[in-house]
Amino acid sequence: MPDEPFGLHAIGQILVPVDDVDRATAFYRDVLGMRFLYAYPGMAFFDGDGTRLYLARPDADYRGHATIYFTVPDADAAFATLVGRGAEVVSPPRAVHRADTYELRMGFVRDPDGNNIAVMTEVPISSGGPPRDGG
Repeated sequence: MPDEPFGLHAIGQILVPVDDVDRATAFYRDVLGMRFLYAYPGMAFFDGDGTRLYLARPDADYRGHATIYFTVPDADAAFATLVGRGAEVVSPPRAVHRADTYELRMGFVRDPDGNNIAVMTEVPISSGGPPRDGG
């Protein structure tokens, strides 16, 4: 069997830098509804359907913002739920890409530390009508 070229595929863990781990833990648990796994001083871990989310206050001069993309059955409904729970709106769901068989819709909210949270859905395109134009 020939060797396959190297490529990264599965995401095992995503680090999201936060200023206040307790505040971020409450947001990811209570607003986003993620399953809390465990915590250590200055760190908290969640299950993102098999991908571990790691919240931590960065050491030294590390600063940056993460964007986490969550695949959901209905981006509009998921977005409305997150906003109803207090998430800061960045942009409501809209079509960001159209292929032959589907339209990709994304909406964005922000966590308390400025990290972006996206909800995304691939909506099948029916041959009978135009795509949705955004929320």
